[in-house]
Amino acid sequence: MNYYDKHADSYISTTVSLDMSVQYSLFLPFLPQGGSILDAGCGSGRDSLYFLEHGYKVEAFDISVAMVEHARALTGLAVRKLSFMELDYDSAFDGIWACASLLHVPRTELPAVFGLLHRALKPQGLLYCSFKDREEDFSTDGRSFTCFTEQGFQAFLSELSFFELVQVSHSQDVREGRADERWLNVLLRKKIWA
Repeated sequence: MNYYDKHADSYISTTVSLDMSVQYSLFLPFLPQGGSILDAGCGSGRDSLYFLEHGYKVEAFDISVAMVEHARALTGLAVRKLSFMELDYDSAFDGIWACASLLHVPRTELPAVFGLLHRALKPQGLLYCSFKDREEDFSTDGRSFTCFTEQGFQAFLSELSFFELVQVSHSQDVREGRADERWLNVLLRKKIWA
């Protein structure tokens, strides 16, 4: 993702220390203590570090070279440079954390990507993902955003047979000056193929 390589320093400085406790509380209570988490589109490595410090087994990837390097330095993990479409895990994780990352996947690729995320989860595994809570997709500063309202995500989910909705909630952006930006937080559970 070219934007994140070009603007790595400013992006990291404004996000690496954010308090994500509200989002963590939507995900971690559903996981086994010490379980395995894939930080999907890990950015600076902020969340991977939090999960490691709280006793979870963590793997992480990002498509941006600069983010991969920073996340490796921050966490000590062997962070992989991957796109969502290159995911190659199979029944490996209790949970996948995709915080503000799947929103950069083009809408046309999302069904395939959710299929790859499903494959990467263990039976009954959980996927947390977040999207900007908006009606319309948009592009700005060289980045494209796939957005969902709660209704829009429910309609998307109805097309997928392999995840069930655990919970959906709304939150404000925690970055300074962004309190008017709303987010859709979604927790899904892997269905077992019939």
